[in-house]
Amino acid sequence: CMRRQEPEFARKHGENGRHRVGNLAEKFCGALVSRHSALAIEEADIIRIEEWSGRYFAASSVALPLALLGIWAPVLNLPSIVIFSVLTLPILQRSYKGLVRQKRLKMDSINVIVLPLMIYSGYLAAAAAGYWSYYLGMLFLARAKKRSAREVNQIINEMVQFVWIENDGVEVEIAFRDLRISDVVIVQGGGTIPVDGVIVKGVASVDQRILTGEAQPAEKEVGDSVFAFTTILTGKIWIRAEKTGQQTVARQINQALEHTYDFAASVESRVETAADCLALPTLALGALALPVAGYTAALIVLDSAIIDNLYITGNLSILTHLSSASRKMLLIKDGLVLEKLQYVDTVVFDKTGTLTEQQPHVGRIHSCHAGYKASAILYYAAIAEHKQSHPIAMAIMEESEALGLILPSVDDTHYQVGYGICVHVDDEVVRVGSGRYMELENIQLTDEMIALQAAGHARGYTFAFVAIGETIAGIIELHPTVRPEAERIVSELKQRGLTTYIISGDHEAPTKALATELGIDGFFAETLPEDKAIRISQLQEQGKTVCFIGDGINDAIALKKADVAVSLRGAASIATDTAQVILLEGNLRQVASLFELNDRLQKNFRNSVLWDVVPNATSIVGAYFFHLSVYGALALYTVGLAGGVVNGMLPLLKK
Repeated sequence: CMRRQEPEFARKHGENGRHRVGNLAEKFCGALVSRHSALAIEEADIIRIEEWSGRYFAASSVALPLALLGIWAPVLNLPSIVIFSVLTLPILQRSYKGLVRQKRLKMDSINVIVLPLMIYSGYLAAAAAGYWSYYLGMLFLARAKKRSAREVNQIINEMVQFVWIENDGVEVEIAFRDLRISDVVIVQGGGTIPVDGVIVKGVASVDQRILTGEAQPAEKEVGDSVFAFTTILTGKIWIRAEKTGQQTVARQINQALEHTYDFAASVESRVETAADCLALPTLALGALALPVAGYTAALIVLDSAIIDNLYITGNLSILTHLSSASRKMLLIKDGLVLEKLQYVDTVVFDKTGTLTEQQPHVGRIHSCHAGYKASAILYYAAIAEHKQSHPIAMAIMEESEALGLILPSVDDTHYQVGYGICVHVDDEVVRVGSGRYMELENIQLTDEMIALQAAGHARGYTFAFVAIGETIAGIIELHPTVRPEAERIVSELKQRGLTTYIISGDHEAPTKALATELGIDGFFAETLPEDKAIRISQLQEQGKTVCFIGDGINDAIALKKADVAVSLRGAASIATDTAQVILLEGNLRQVASLFELNDRLQKNFRNSVLWDVVPNATSIVGAYFFHLSVYGALALYTVGLAGGVVNGMLPLLKK
């Protein structure tokens, strides 16, 4: 898709633009493949982990009562030991993987040492409780992952696409996945183009902001190429698809999106890192306890379970907050984001489509004929557009309703789709469309009109020319609509002490004006897609941790480069796939919710650490100085684990 934009970039930015967008395509494809291979996880894998955890938890649940009864009936100790041997195998495998493959001492290495020692020393009940709690924690995590995965899949399944194709002269709706090469796809005003292809019939004005970042629509006709994810403003076109079905880029992206919810990231977060860091100190304390306080004290120290508890309750805290985020329509695909967010000090917004909405609003109405006032020009434009659903038509209708204009019922109506629309009102022919449409209808623009249009385009405006008969009566100026929540969100971010920027492929004047209007600290204008990533890198080189919020194909590399990448539902599939967080309500209100969620997670995680550290540190001190028994330490361990689990489950319990 980017490769096919090379000629357009060459026209706008010279040969340098052609080469840069070509290089961008190659870089992005490599980054995309790398990310997918790292993140892909099937729900079936999660189900297998849950089944595995369930089987071993069931076995440990049998061993626990046997070990307890074995205190009075020693004959029951033998089947307990057999079950313990089976339960030790997975822990031994994980320990081997950590020591041999990852070259680090993990929590499982401590478990491999202490649990057999417990059995050898006759503390079968304590060992059984240790195995039981270990596999209970694994089962908790597996079920939390399954719950979150199903919530995410339910959300993603709502994004099913259907398209209209022409089959033997008849328009038929089919599933997007059933498209084939050379199928003729039909898209009209307000619709999104689902594939890359060539127009074989019709003309249209196409909003390509999602590709180029520029607000001015592109006029497309027979023989022109069009690209997936761009939107038709006016007109109706028949597109011969060049890549469809399983081979189309859009389909590949949708498949990848279905499997992008990454739990491995949260496992590799600071929860597991902190837990593994405690393995060696715990082993050292246990070894020291042997000559200082005796064999029993050494067992208690090794079985203090700070590592186990932190692994279970810390990850449980992250997963329940991920689940809470899904219920709040925040799709967090990478658990590591919840660690990085606390360090973010700079938020960069893409301008077009992120800070502004798809639908513009009416600005000035320029009268070009003494016989027509602004209200009359708007009146005729609204009559022409009132059955259309594209953004420009909706903006005109919204303004006419605000002014209380009463539109007559038009019976004799003739629509001429293309760069504009032609209707018959009484004895008048009313045309509404772009300047090019007027020229195609042999209605000439004056030098003043051309100058007005050029000046407006530089400021990011779109124009709808209104002709009555063979005369241009007026010009409706359409301005980008700033999202109503944008100013409040920027203010809330600044209250947190965050620095804000706008980055855009649009011209400097509208970008600077928007930054001033919203109180944003800085801006980067007329930025090519590759340069967006460079801007992010420059901020990072200054020591900043950057959260980038974007929605277009041209934002993909910048999203990949940012420390935290956020996109909106309804954005280009490449953007939503690359982003680590998707705001599923499709607006910026959830940006504040994202940071608030992270605040709650950090507080909850700190409480989990306290529930882990305090009881188990107490048992270590008791073992060294107060001759604490193994079962007394087990009681403290149980209290800490129970408190940590309840704390980690708080988001669900509050629900």
